[in-house]
Amino acid sequence: MSRWKYNVMFLLLTIVVVGAACAQTSSPSLETPPNFKIAFIGDQGLGENAEAVLKLIKSEGAQAVLHQGDFDYKNNPPAWEAQINKILGPDFLYFASVGNHDTGKWTGENGYQQYLKNRLSRLGITWDGDLGAKSSMRYKGIFIILVSPGVLGTGHDIYIRDRLAADKSLWRICSWHENMRLMQVAGKKDDTGWGVYEEARKGGAIIATAHDHSYGRTYLMSNFTTQAVASRANPLIITEGQTFAFFSGLGGRSIYEQKLNGSWWAKIYTKTQGARYGVLFGVFNLDGVSNKAMFYFKNIKGEVVDRFDVISHVHNK
Repeated sequence: MSRWKYNVMFLLLTIVVVGAACAQTSSPSLETPPNFKIAFIGDQGLGENAEAVLKLIKSEGAQAVLHQGDFDYKNNPPAWEAQINKILGPDFLYFASVGNHDTGKWTGENGYQQYLKNRLSRLGITWDGDLGAKSSMRYKGIFIILVSPGVLGTGHDIYIRDRLAADKSLWRICSWHENMRLMQVAGKKDDTGWGVYEEARKGGAIIATAHDHSYGRTYLMSNFTTQAVASRANPLIITEGQTFAFFSGLGGRSIYEQKLNGSWWAKIYTKTQGARYGVLFGVFNLDGVSNKAMFYFKNIKGEVVDRFDVISHVHNK
């Protein structure tokens, strides 16, 4: 074999080996841009308060909204869509789970779900399953599950289990609207079952809910059924088996008083504490550290009422 042919073969072999190594070592989390900000809201409504919340989302520079159900309370998808477009624009990234007040106009040609599908399609985003009810998608290295336990359908816990088991993302978020009674502090009942909380925890997913028109978040939990706290320290270190849950229902509709308490709550912000409408923001890949995030709840008056750090030690397969 000539030296020229030998050099060519060696070069080709090197390219193949290096390429394979890069494919094996590349991390899906690198797809998340530095300081990628998601706004978490629920229980929105139409009008001045809801618009103030959307303006806060825009002014804070969020790149996406993750809405945990209850949109406009008037069964008026065009008005809801128009309110979003007026402030955030028709191509702003908006994910949502269906709430109990959305079911009357959820499906159909002019239903909420169709508007959500149209928006994601315009942005070239695909999803698995029944969007907003039992669905999932991976965006910018973040795996998002949108389900509707207690609102539409059954088997949401199994769906969460199976989708998280097949996922390779460093950051995972499970979003739904309703709660268990002890996972909110107002007058709500046991609506979802513990299965969805537990499967999300086992899969290392952050749990995002609403339904209670106030704000609250747990400490790092090792069991939601028994309200077992794994740690009260900051940062919260998420693993398969330990995570936290929150409800962020101050999107503009109304504000509830506190009726319940518990040692598992790291923060409670209700009418009892003088709450104002606001947003929980999550900033992922904080300052370019792929497994670090920072969360803060800010109200429409500009007050930061909660701030905490999160580190993901979820196995990045």
